Amino acid sequence: MPEASSDSIPPSVYQLHPPEWLPKAHNSADRLVYSGYPNFHPPRPGQEEDILSESNVKNGFVLSQVVSAETWSSQPAISENLHSMSTINKLEDLMNEVLARRAKQIPSVPPSTFRMPSRVTLNDTKRQAWFDDLANPEVPLAKLGRNVPHGAKGADLIDLLHSKNIAIHRAVWFLRVFGANETAGLRNKPSYNPNQYSAEWTNVVTAHLRKQLMDIALPSAPRPGVNIKQTFKGVLSDPDTRSRWISRFSYCLELLRVFYSEGLVDKRTFFAWLVNQMCSCNLAQAGFVLRLVDEYFEGMIECRPLARPFVDAFLCKLSEINTSAAKTYLVDTEYLIKFLLQRVCLVLPDAFVSPRMWINYSDIICEVLSNDPNNNHPEGSIEQLTGASIFNIIYHNFLDVKRRVEAMLFRNLPSLTTSPHLGSAVHDVELLNSISADTDVVNLPFFPSSSENLSGISEKLDALLTWSVTPLQYGDHRAFAAVTLIQKWRTKAGDRANRRDASPPDGFLQDQLFEWLDTSDVAGEAENIAAVALLYGKLVKHELFSYASYIQRLIARGEPGLSFTEDTGSRHRNYLRWIPLYNTTPSLTSQRKVVLYGVRARETPEDLNERQIRKEIRAVLPELFGGTTASTLPSPSSLLGSCRLLLNSPRYEQVRTFGTWLMPVLQRAIVQQEFDVSHSGILKSYDVAVELMTQTDCFDAMLDLTIYMLEHCSTEELLLAVIDTFRRHAVIWASMDVKGVIINALDFVHHSWKMRGIQSKPLLALLVEFDGGRYLSDASREEVRTDLAAFTLALQPVVHHHDSVPDVLPEILLLVGNPSPDAPSILANGLWIKYRMTLDWAWKVWDNTIASLRQIPTVTADTTERRSCALRYGVFLYHVNRHLANGLDEQVLGWFLGRGKDEVAVLSQDVWDIVKVVLLYLVVQGALRTTTILEGLVWPAWLLAASLSNDQGPALEVHLGAANDLCRRLLLGEDCSSDMIPPTNLLEVHCIRTRRQDVYREPYFPSMIANIPILVSLENNTHVSEHLRQDAQEIRQSLCEDKSFRQGIFRNLNAVRVAFEQSMQIAEGNGENIFKPFIAALSMILGETTKELELSHWPDSASLLSPWKLSVTAIQLQFVLRQMGKDSAIGTRGANDSAALDKITTMLFQQTLSCEEASFVAQMTKGVGSEIAGKFINNGLKHVAEIIQNIDFALDSMNASLGRVGELLRVLTYVAEPLRDNPSDLPILDSNIQTEFFEALSTKISALVSLLRPPDVEFVDAEPLMNACILLARFLQFDLAFRGVWTGGAKIASESLSSNLFVLVQIYASGDNCELIAYPLLLDTLFYLRDEMPVELKMGNFDPFQHYPDIPLSSLPPDIPFEYRKKILSLLPNLPGVASVQNLSNAHRDANGNIHIDAPVVNRPWEWTENLGELAGDSSQSREVKNSGSLNLLNFGARLTGEGRIPEAYKNDARVQENLRMFEDGFSAESIFQRDWRETRVKASIEDLLGTEGSRSKMDEYVPMSAVTHGRNGKRKGSPAMSVSGASRSSGVSIRQSPGRGALHRRSSSTISDIIDVDAIPSMAAGSSSRGKRKAVVESDDDVVFVEGPVPVQAKGKKVKTTKTQAKKSTKRR
Repeated sequence: MPEASSDSIPPSVYQLHPPEWLPKAHNSADRLVYSGYPNFHPPRPGQEEDILSESNVKNGFVLSQVVSAETWSSQPAISENLHSMSTINKLEDLMNEVLARRAKQIPSVPPSTFRMPSRVTLNDTKRQAWFDDLANPEVPLAKLGRNVPHGAKGADLIDLLHSKNIAIHRAVWFLRVFGANETAGLRNKPSYNPNQYSAEWTNVVTAHLRKQLMDIALPSAPRPGVNIKQTFKGVLSDPDTRSRWISRFSYCLELLRVFYSEGLVDKRTFFAWLVNQMCSCNLAQAGFVLRLVDEYFEGMIECRPLARPFVDAFLCKLSEINTSAAKTYLVDTEYLIKFLLQRVCLVLPDAFVSPRMWINYSDIICEVLSNDPNNNHPEGSIEQLTGASIFNIIYHNFLDVKRRVEAMLFRNLPSLTTSPHLGSAVHDVELLNSISADTDVVNLPFFPSSSENLSGISEKLDALLTWSVTPLQYGDHRAFAAVTLIQKWRTKAGDRANRRDASPPDGFLQDQLFEWLDTSDVAGEAENIAAVALLYGKLVKHELFSYASYIQRLIARGEPGLSFTEDTGSRHRNYLRWIPLYNTTPSLTSQRKVVLYGVRARETPEDLNERQIRKEIRAVLPELFGGTTASTLPSPSSLLGSCRLLLNSPRYEQVRTFGTWLMPVLQRAIVQQEFDVSHSGILKSYDVAVELMTQTDCFDAMLDLTIYMLEHCSTEELLLAVIDTFRRHAVIWASMDVKGVIINALDFVHHSWKMRGIQSKPLLALLVEFDGGRYLSDASREEVRTDLAAFTLALQPVVHHHDSVPDVLPEILLLVGNPSPDAPSILANGLWIKYRMTLDWAWKVWDNTIASLRQIPTVTADTTERRSCALRYGVFLYHVNRHLANGLDEQVLGWFLGRGKDEVAVLSQDVWDIVKVVLLYLVVQGALRTTTILEGLVWPAWLLAASLSNDQGPALEVHLGAANDLCRRLLLGEDCSSDMIPPTNLLEVHCIRTRRQDVYREPYFPSMIANIPILVSLENNTHVSEHLRQDAQEIRQSLCEDKSFRQGIFRNLNAVRVAFEQSMQIAEGNGENIFKPFIAALSMILGETTKELELSHWPDSASLLSPWKLSVTAIQLQFVLRQMGKDSAIGTRGANDSAALDKITTMLFQQTLSCEEASFVAQMTKGVGSEIAGKFINNGLKHVAEIIQNIDFALDSMNASLGRVGELLRVLTYVAEPLRDNPSDLPILDSNIQTEFFEALSTKISALVSLLRPPDVEFVDAEPLMNACILLARFLQFDLAFRGVWTGGAKIASESLSSNLFVLVQIYASGDNCELIAYPLLLDTLFYLRDEMPVELKMGNFDPFQHYPDIPLSSLPPDIPFEYRKKILSLLPNLPGVASVQNLSNAHRDANGNIHIDAPVVNRPWEWTENLGELAGDSSQSREVKNSGSLNLLNFGARLTGEGRIPEAYKNDARVQENLRMFEDGFSAESIFQRDWRETRVKASIEDLLGTEGSRSKMDEYVPMSAVTHGRNGKRKGSPAMSVSGASRSSGVSIRQSPGRGALHRRSSSTISDIIDVDAIPSMAAGSSSRGKRKAVVESDDDVVFVEGPVPVQAKGKKVKTTKTQAKKSTKRR
């Protein structure tokens, strides 16, 4: 190389510059500062690699390691920076700055350019052409939307749209524009309501629908008597008119659906029209209306003002369908109605809470809501289980509604109790009077099971002791039953005291018994001393009352007048004198003697009386004391006349005489004469002793004597006498609780006789009767049944035997002339042997016996011989009875009620004289029951005579006289007869008394009571002779005075009421007016005076309003008031009756009567009729209104006033209870009284609202006020059930009541006042009042929302529980809103940027028209946002985001969707959960990922989207997420697929063994040419925007056509 010239200038150092296309790393970069450009490192002087150091020369230039490449990690530095709060703040500032710059560069939303199409007037041709274009779907609405024609309106316009067959959405657009033009002039007015035209348009649409429905008419029913041929042609019967009508109606319905959903119809107006249409349509129209209701029912079902009238209309239509002849054609309509009713019950059961509706349609409601319609699915299927669950909810709601309605109607009321004291006492009296021979007195629930409250026991004891001695009750058993009940209670109380280590009840019982004896008015009456002595004697015997303590207490308190030496006697002197002592000690006897007669008394009057009594007994029983036995038994009258001193002596002497003197004598005589063949002496002594003990009520001694006799009797005659004694006093033994003892004795004798080979059927029958399944062991009971079965089997005839008994048995007639004593038995044995195998032989024998008895008067004229012959036939029939398995009684009764009815009616007097002897003899012997003769002879004779309509014949007079005589002898006879007609001695009298007991027991006694009114009718039948009528009256009066009859009456008071009710109804049906005699007879039966009961004297003439006569008096007054009601109904009630009724109803609700008396009258008015009950109810409500008006809630007297009102409410409810079953029977309330009552309630409920509202509620006791609210609400419920005229004052008061009740409902549903009782009761009362308030009709329609509150939801208390709030919301017109504005409110931001919620957005359906878009091919079309819709975008705070929108062509391309997700941030597009769901899903195949691209090269996956400009300048700002770095990161992510995404291409989803080679990841700069192209286009991150779509990259060797073909195949394959 040649040397350079020395003077030449050296060249300058060449400076390297970065290329023009290399971007700067930051804005501060300089081209001379090399660090400002990435990856640009030009050589420079002094760089390290140019230094020739020893190390560089030897080893080469090696850069030293800054950090250890093997162990270095940047995690600590990064973590340190991330944990620094400044780092987070810097990142936040960076992002805020990025977003702020982005927001500055985005243009704002332009102002609204919307203009409502105006109306123009066109000629007919142009108008038709315009509507033709509207009907043409190819003509865009944007072309038609510049203006609309002016023309038809209302229904004509709808018909025009239908005639042009315009599509629904285009028709709705036109109608919306039409409505907007109609309201254009009103929008600027302050009172403008955007929805007002919706109501007007609703009226237009509904009127159009109604007009179409009216075309569906039903043929009128043919009028009877009018011979006019009618022709009917309905619109649906002709095919042409049918199709036109259906097309027109369907078009209207389609329009209505859009109107409804977009708020073009007012829902309240529409629903009200639907309610009225459902109520007024006929059955043919109902099918169409129901479809409308079903479609829009969801919007109404939660609103009670709408749902309740719908339910009422549905029930009315169901009632019409059930009675319609076209029911078979209305199956679908009926099913839909039932389905809708069940939907209402499921969603809003309160719609059924309407008492008036339940009164009218309760049967239909029960049928619809009690039957499960989902019973046609397989058992266990999902449909069946789901349907069953839904039906269970419906049925539960139905039961709840039924309970609530019945409570408001005061149904299912508990048993009437006048007051806790009197009501319990009446119940106790009825319970005690129900004691009969079959009653288990030990288990009688008289005393409470728990005896913790001894005060209640004291009341029970007082009632029990009074019942046992008062003359107002009947029965010798009362004292014994009382002692048994007290003994049972003492035993249980003592056991309880022992278990609890408490004091025994003996002291308490002694004190109570003494207090009653010391203070009771009933016990102090002189005529009751014998009953008191009987009662306390039994108490002393069972050690329930200590006689010694009694005397000591009297002495200790210094009781004056105990001794007979004192002039003024104490009541306790008679008690000490009369009360007997059992097992006494000498000291107690001496103490008693000293107290009564003094210390110096040697001989007392008692000793003298006892000696005289013994003389009397020795005179009547000489055989016991060594005298001569009388040949005959004495008569009861002679016996009682001989023992007057015994019968009139104090019980102390009677018990001592029988117990200590006579009983041992009788026992010795029984033992001595045990083996006497005749036993006539001991039988006489036994009968006399039993009669004396019966008259003196010494049943303890009688029991001991009878059991002793039973154990030692050896003949059937003695056994039958003992059995009769047991049966005659069965009630006594049951009350004494000694049936077990008697059963054991009878069972022992049965086994003894059985071992001797003797069986007694009466003994076995008594064992079964007394046992009642309680006393005998199972083995003994089975043995008795077996022995009875053996008797029956031995005498039972063979059923299949064909031989018959001749109708005439001459051997029976021959008995007349055979006086042999054995002839009757021989004849009976012979007939039994001959005919025993036939069933009717006994009936034939009886028939022939009657025929033979009719021949006796012709055989002999001597009365004695006739009766002797009659007794012979009686013995014969007695033996026939012994040969029958079931006895002769059934055969005789069948003969009397069958063939014998006519025969006995024509018997002569002589024959009756004979027949009576036979009948009475058979009754004495037990072959016939007394009830058989009464039912077969007496009752039919009375009925025949009572129904006699003309003068009686001689045969009827004889027949009736014989029946009366039989009745008197069987039921009233107490003495022997001397004319050979049984009973002839004391034994037979006892037999008659025994058989008589069956008449007063179930089931025969109701039959006897039922014949008493017949006897009254007989007495008042003028066609019957006077002496027979008088005889019947005497029989009736004697029966009524009989103690056994009275005891049966008080045991069966309900049977008495029923018998007289039925008899009065029969008499009224026959036109008879015998009410007063019936009432007189009823009073006599019940123990009252025979005089006619006058209401004007009440309550003076009603005896005592005490528990003992309350039920009896109630029956009498009930009949009197009932008759007054009937007389008033037919206009025959006199002025005196009206005045008396006014007096009693006025007295009832004034202070004159106590609550007990008022409740008594409530019971007696049951069933008296509507008018009489109306008198009580009107006067009661008037008095209640006065009391309520005077209540002051701030005074202490409030509780007393409310208590009085509550008692009157209870009375009124029971007065009205019988009338509620039939709504027509409910009385009409006086309009003035109802107005006063409503005003009083309104005033006081308003006062309660004032007191319960804050802050007054903090200063009052809330519980009494709540009770007052409940009581007043119950009174309102009671009043609303009755019919009445709603005056103006009542309407005003009801409006106030309704408002205040709604306030009370809110009070008791929220906060601390939330109440489980008051809230539902007040809510139901509010329902009831709303339903009953009169509704004003306008043009035949009513507004269902008229009486319901209309308040904003925000005014309700916020702390109401959800369930309560739901019920309250159902009262408000809370109808479903329009979806476009529902829950949408206006808002604004203050200066600080905080959002404030303003008023809700008002729906403007007539101003918000559809967005019509642009005309096709419009040059102004661009992609910029236009604010040209009817809804201004600025109202929503709309702004541009700078984001692009995917073109329609790529919306279905999965590849594009996937690439978009790679580039976008996604925070505004989807939630975290959505993103997590998407990213964790597994693609089904590669085709799903590629979309329609079935085959792509691997490089295609990395191709990003090309860029395209948006906006007017050709480009728009993009999101920072859409930067180059973001694209590269997205590309990297797309290479490394997620585990879920790569799972389809792996044999295993595990990634543990995968080795990640970082160097193997291809770089986008080196591996893709498109990457370089993108860099060449993009200048900075801020300029990155989206393009039209991805630039397809064609793989090598493949054509585009092939790709499209594969895409089509892929599509087809899918």
